[in-house]
Amino acid sequence: METHTLRLFVEVAQRNSFAAVARDRNIDPSSVSRAIAVLEAELGVRLVQRTTRAMELTEAGQLYLARVAPLVEELDRARDEVTSAKSDPLGTLRLTASVSFGQTCLVPLLPEFRARFPRLTLELLLTDANLDLVADRIDLAIRLAPSYGGDLIGTKLFQTRYRVFASRAYVEREGAPATPRDLSTRSCVLFGLPEFRSRWLFRRGTETVKVAVRGDLIISNALALRAALLDGLGPALLADWLLREDLAAGRVVDLFPDYEVTATTFDTAAWLLYPTRAYVPRKVRVTIDFLREQLAQCRAQAVSA
Repeated sequence: METHTLRLFVEVAQRNSFAAVARDRNIDPSSVSRAIAVLEAELGVRLVQRTTRAMELTEAGQLYLARVAPLVEELDRARDEVTSAKSDPLGTLRLTASVSFGQTCLVPLLPEFRARFPRLTLELLLTDANLDLVADRIDLAIRLAPSYGGDLIGTKLFQTRYRVFASRAYVEREGAPATPRDLSTRSCVLFGLPEFRSRWLFRRGTETVKVAVRGDLIISNALALRAALLDGLGPALLADWLLREDLAAGRVVDLFPDYEVTATTFDTAAWLLYPTRAYVPRKVRVTIDFLREQLAQCRAQAVSA
């Protein structure tokens, strides 16, 4: 029984699809199906129950996966340990993040990443959907949230902060609101999520103020919201890392620097997440170290801007 066939079986089980594994490997789906059929013939049991619409593991398939998956992982570990001592990390690393975070914080790091790890292929999946890290073969994910859940391992990259920004042109034309409550008389540019489009929370010391906001521009994408803000269309509530360079260049103004601001909770962070597994490949470990180093610098610049 070849290890290649065992890997195919594990991938089919994790992806729950012959076609998806074939696409991942750039091979014909029939070759994946034949390999699994050969494995079933050798074992004398059916591992996968196929229908025209779906597939699922049989009871025997589930038992076999539980035994085989750790062995395949151990083979990967042995290969990684033998090769890591004498070569640069290699292989393909799949990293996912939101569109706005990826465009703003990750894409600028690509030249340095390529220079440090010339033998690593990076697949950067920018989407606002939370992909399934196991089913979609994701090595690392960056999520913006108060915390994280599920069967994942996480490390905090940095604490995120939200601020109310307006463009310099807007402030010169309309004047800056004197207090957070004055925003209720302004037409703001609003983010499309329900929590963000009706009221914002301001905290200074022990006092928290709820301010009703309104506006005739409601935008579902943070990058588009930033563009509207820069065009002087009104104040907006956005993460500070998104406006870091604009604030440093003087294109925008932090309207209430003495307040903490949020639409949901004041305690939010950027988390680096990866699936729970007994062994973390070297390509993942070096990428984690790289992102923690580089994004810590990004966060430090945002705070000092």
